[in-house]
Amino acid sequence: MDPLSPQDPFLPEQPPAEAEEPARPWLRHYPKEVSPSQSYPDQSIVQFLLNAVNNHPNHTAVHFLGKNLTYRELHRDAVCLATGLLSLGIAKGDRVAIMLPNCPQAVAAFYGVLLAGGVVVQTNPLYVERELEHQLADSGAVAIITVDLLYARLSRVRGEPPEKGPLPKLRHAVITSIKDGLPFPKSLLYPLKQRKEGFRANIPYGSFGVISYKKLLAEQHPFTELPELAKGAELAALQYTGGTTGTPKGVMLTHRNLVANTMQIAAWCYKAEDAKERFLAAMPLFHVFGLTVLMNMSVLRAGTLILLPRFEVDKVLQTINQQKPTIFPGAPTMYVAIIHHKDAAKTDLSSINVCVSGSAALPLEVQEQFEALTGGRLIEGYGLSEASPVTHANPIWGHRKIGTIGVPFPDTEAVVIDPETGERLGVGELGELVVRGPQVMQGYWNKPAETDKVLRDGWLYTGDLAMMDEDGYFTIMDRIKDVIIAGGFNIYPREVEEVLFEHPAIREAAVVGVKDEYRGETVKAFIVFKEGWQVSGSQLDRWCRERLAAYKVPHHYSFREALPKTMIGKVLRRKLQEEEAEAEKKRAAEDKGE
Repeated sequence: MDPLSPQDPFLPEQPPAEAEEPARPWLRHYPKEVSPSQSYPDQSIVQFLLNAVNNHPNHTAVHFLGKNLTYRELHRDAVCLATGLLSLGIAKGDRVAIMLPNCPQAVAAFYGVLLAGGVVVQTNPLYVERELEHQLADSGAVAIITVDLLYARLSRVRGEPPEKGPLPKLRHAVITSIKDGLPFPKSLLYPLKQRKEGFRANIPYGSFGVISYKKLLAEQHPFTELPELAKGAELAALQYTGGTTGTPKGVMLTHRNLVANTMQIAAWCYKAEDAKERFLAAMPLFHVFGLTVLMNMSVLRAGTLILLPRFEVDKVLQTINQQKPTIFPGAPTMYVAIIHHKDAAKTDLSSINVCVSGSAALPLEVQEQFEALTGGRLIEGYGLSEASPVTHANPIWGHRKIGTIGVPFPDTEAVVIDPETGERLGVGELGELVVRGPQVMQGYWNKPAETDKVLRDGWLYTGDLAMMDEDGYFTIMDRIKDVIIAGGFNIYPREVEEVLFEHPAIREAAVVGVKDEYRGETVKAFIVFKEGWQVSGSQLDRWCRERLAAYKVPHHYSFREALPKTMIGKVLRRKLQEEEAEAEKKRAAEDKGE
């Protein structure tokens, strides 16, 4: 029998073939409040917003730098945007890009595009022109909603308006400004600040499909009817991968995917109460983690979403102190920055009840110090864009295992397989993590061959090396492609990084494989010290030799002020490897006398 034979994991009456064996030992460790299976309604993700506005119309939905937006106002903005988009000719299934930082318009735009029957294409505001051009062309977006600060970049991608003939595929550019989401008098002062910093918004409203967001919302369309809400199987969003495995791919997430994952997270956070939780959004909403764990989860719970345009540790501490958020999902680097900040100990952080850490391994020291500071719970989870994103997490108020990603979510199957043979592996054996559940994507947009590589019979092949213990808790060792092979031995960067993190002088560490004439590859560590600390490479070498097998000990150290990171704080090992490859090329050229 195929170890990953297709079964429907969402029908309790049809359990997997191995159900008689302890195939899902993690269920023993589920809190009694969490059901192993749920019923997921066949509905649009927008239904959560409709429920919130019906039940809590006057409750604050969004707080942004002093301005509050109620659920009634958020719903009004989403509906006005939807009717405006329909008036521009946006049709069901059309892709609409949203390239916005965290601001109230980003929330209204997401639900507004879906209310108009469109498909959201989440776009990173930091994209350079080449990346933006690829994503807009690949998705076939017919419109984009962005901010005036980014218009110059967008205009270079769109080019000049054609003198004759039809507009290009990207027909419309809806432009907003950060000031549109600010309270008085900040909204008046913001343009002055922009001018002081040298920014001039020369935007050709009324030509080349360029229209003001504010004007689009203000226009009346009394005879425009919104289309019927999408069903679960319909496409909701194209969530582009970060491009760590080549050209970014559009992950096709349906309404069912997003609804299911939001409900799974809500089930895991079973102590959360409707209209009482306050979600701190320092994580960008255009990232799938922020989209689901923050925005959609907050709307499901009729909570208040406290938006910050970017992660700045001073601003985060000030916001926690003043706004009293209760839930703060983030990346380990965010929690590292907070615990090492000079004002952390004298700031009131006691409102924080729950933090879910994703995107990278969470060091034990960080978890313990952050929990001591806040009195809340900080747990590690796991996910990927292709799964909407969360598949695993440690129980928040139950049995946690430090260093693990926890257990699979309700209705989520997870196994470890041999990457070569596809055979299912047993307890404690290392192999590729493969998952299946209602949150798993439909595939990659217009890339059937790429889809077939990672999606087989509903099982998602994650590309991550993991092992499962006897209790069903999973540990991620590394990406398969990040494994360092030195003299025939496999070395897992995460294992070496954990040892380095334990050193009292080290704030951040990243490990990559570099070329070695004798071993093929060897280990290089990139280190960021805590403030006021300095340690030599030979001292770190002794530290590692006491805790690691000799072949795992780094042969090279590079001391940095900072490490390259993604928007959500994930260290870019790929960038470090590219830097090393460039340096190697340069050394080779110098040796040849070029």
